[in-house]
Amino acid sequence: MLAALLLALSFAMEASSDYLVYVASEAADKITLVRFGADGGHVERELTTGIMPTDIDGPHGLTMSPDRAFYYVSLAHGQPFGSVWKYRARDDTVVGRTTLGMFPASMQTTPDGELLFVVNFNLHGDMVPSSVSVVATGEMVEVARIPTCTMPHGSRVNMQGTKHYSACMMDDLLVEIDTATLKVSRKLALGAHEKAHGGCSPTWAQPSPRGSVFVACNASNEIVEVDVEKWAVARRLAAADGVYNLAVTSDGGRLIATNKRAQSVSVYDARDGNELARIPTKRRVVHGVVVSPDDRYAFVSVEGVGTEPGTVEMIDLRALKTVATVDVAPQAGGIDFYKLTN
Repeated sequence: MLAALLLALSFAMEASSDYLVYVASEAADKITLVRFGADGGHVERELTTGIMPTDIDGPHGLTMSPDRAFYYVSLAHGQPFGSVWKYRARDDTVVGRTTLGMFPASMQTTPDGELLFVVNFNLHGDMVPSSVSVVATGEMVEVARIPTCTMPHGSRVNMQGTKHYSACMMDDLLVEIDTATLKVSRKLALGAHEKAHGGCSPTWAQPSPRGSVFVACNASNEIVEVDVEKWAVARRLAAADGVYNLAVTSDGGRLIATNKRAQSVSVYDARDGNELARIPTKRRVVHGVVVSPDDRYAFVSVEGVGTEPGTVEMIDLRALKTVATVDVAPQAGGIDFYKLTN
């Protein structure tokens, strides 16, 4: 009886809570705060970012500070370089910015919030090795630009804050940076399944609380799990067409993957690698994903095509189905969880 009452209380608390997520829309220079709750979802507020009045600045990546007091947005289209802007979350005020490399994209801070690692994707530049920028978030100063590989993407820091991981789309590499020395410590050739053509073309590197790193192979439709201790590929999971971005639950038990070409999101049991569900999305070109801190929901950004709006979709990780969608500005991409509130 007590267990049933506690379970009912837990569901009641969840129903009364709202989940807030920020998303950046690259084609419209918009940042949107979206609220999800018992009554569905809606846009809480929207703001314009960038400084070019006659052109698109292209906000690509978005990440929150660990204390949720600030968020950072990478503006991909600079003259010629891009930049990262620091916003205060309570009122969406710009409190700092700095210039980075060409086409800064995905990014994440260290767990203490002191350093921000941003990959310089260099989408419009020559097909040459690019870099990862390291920004001191207090002063918003670039303290290092670390050469890595061609088209780095999927910037993530491990839970201990000791290592940074990114993937090289054109070199089929996983790159590890030591966050203490700010130097590349290791590189691993990912390869692809022997039946795949065109290599791996990795687009995301996601550390797991269980000590491995998952890498999305966008070209070969695989998810590669790398054993960090052995620095070797531990296993390869078959994925949907165009697997793109990844996220894991806080216990490492579930792995969520966006399938950019397959218009869907896959949820895996990270322990045995089984795909538990493949959930279709409202629109095409599925982009980013983030899991709420309580591991209850996954929030997915979908770019849309042409004149379509973008979409943020809320997936129930217990029921394994979409429970709410909200339209936002076109080409919704960078997404992060802000806070859970009553």
